[in-house]
Amino acid sequence: MEKYERIGRELVHKGAIIDYYQDTIKIPNGNIAKWDYIRHKGAAAVVAVKDDGKLLMVRQYRNALDRETLEIPAGGLNDVNEPTDLAAARELEEETGYKAGKLELLLSLRTTVAFCDEKIDVYVATDLKRSEQHLDEDEFLDVVSFDAEELVKMIYDCKIQDGKTVSAILAYCNKYCNRVN
Repeated sequence: MEKYERIGRELVHKGAIIDYYQDTIKIPNGNIAKWDYIRHKGAAAVVAVKDDGKLLMVRQYRNALDRETLEIPAGGLNDVNEPTDLAAARELEEETGYKAGKLELLLSLRTTVAFCDEKIDVYVATDLKRSEQHLDEDEFLDVVSFDAEELVKMIYDCKIQDGKTVSAILAYCNKYCNRVN
């Protein structure tokens, strides 16, 4: 593979969730290119499995799409060094009002490798116990549950499009359901 060399990085905007940079890259043919780069502190997500086998999901409004989405519970790390299992447990309780008796790492994914370094660790939560929901001041969501097969059908019907949710449900079904329709 040819060599790429970053020769500069300029912070364009520091945001609440992301930092946006413009990188100057020397590409293999010797030319100089300007590439966008987004730094993200990371996130954790949870496939929460109730005792009846149904998966907890959250329905919430997403500004970027200007519509509601159906997603697995998830949220950003408080800082880049926060252990993702702690963040997953926190987000599960905050968003759904359930605590996990057991958390197991299912997969790690990178959401948009062309311009962003966001990494999400996805856990499977079992042995759920009822607790209290602790939503952020600007967070309004509904907690619903579905059979895994229903969710897979929604993925293939293009009703669930969130990347972390699609990846997590299909990985969960592949590992634990032994069938991905």
